[in-house]
Amino acid sequence: MSVGSILAELREKEIRIWADGDRLRCEAPPGALTPELRTLLTERKAELLASLKAVQERSHEQKSLVPLQKGRDGTPVFAVPGHNGDVFCYRALSRNLGPQQPFFGLQPPGLDGGETPLTKVEEIAAYFARQIRQTTTQPVILAGFCAGGTIAFELARQLEGIDVPVALLAMFGSPHPAYFRPYNRIKERVVKNLKRASADIDGFRTTAYKAIAAAARKLKTSRAPDTNTEEDPFLTRRALVEQATMTAVAQYKPLSYSGRTSLFLPSASWADSQHFARLWSAHVSHCEEYVGPEGCNTDNMLLEQNAPAFSAMFTHLIQDVSMKQSASSYA
Repeated sequence: MSVGSILAELREKEIRIWADGDRLRCEAPPGALTPELRTLLTERKAELLASLKAVQERSHEQKSLVPLQKGRDGTPVFAVPGHNGDVFCYRALSRNLGPQQPFFGLQPPGLDGGETPLTKVEEIAAYFARQIRQTTTQPVILAGFCAGGTIAFELARQLEGIDVPVALLAMFGSPHPAYFRPYNRIKERVVKNLKRASADIDGFRTTAYKAIAAAARKLKTSRAPDTNTEEDPFLTRRALVEQATMTAVAQYKPLSYSGRTSLFLPSASWADSQHFARLWSAHVSHCEEYVGPEGCNTDNMLLEQNAPAFSAMFTHLIQDVSMKQSASSYA
């Protein structure tokens, strides 16, 4: 008798079993648990425990897969949010793709309080890869926003290794990991502050010193947990996820990826800044660029005012992917 048949028989008899560590727990109506069933449960304990634990693990992990749009047509999109783990950053973008497009956010571990945030990009990507593999083995589209682009890149690499085809990797306002390293973050802030500084030569050194000191203080504060969030457990957990994600991305060194990749750059000036976004092209064999309107940046590129422009570009790519998949299926 298979494990599935045993579980089905137990359900019919209203007998509930569950895994409690290495123990098999049981709750049954009077007289339902016959000597034969007791013997069967004892003999098949190891198999039943393995099956129950697998179901519990899948149930827990699926909590991180958030459906933003439950469409049934087309290739599903699985999207990694920015460093704070907020999958609803994609709400406007997914809505503008149309109700037919399936779209899922990938929420990192640590936000629900049941798990510890992961501090390596490879670990976060593996966590998401397991969930996607449990959901489908058909082609998928991956998206990543800001720091989440780095995780999406590694996720695409890992899915290739477990036979889940990635039809497209879309990176929205995703700086290269080099941008997140402390030296470059300080340099960026110093440059910004100096641009605002007075042209007065006598005050230049003082202004530069103040800019460097302010940037260093801000970086130190951003890398430490926010003590003001202690009264709200969710905000505390979010701060820990932010810190863990930033640490992970800053340490990550991209290898190569052979799949189709699209860089969605907020604007031309953003792309030409210190974000190093175009360095991604050195790691992929096929890279396309799509540039948003001037004045757009990562703070507003996925908001209502700019989402239609980026969703139109994204829709074009999704349709192209679908056409190529249809053509290959008829070939």
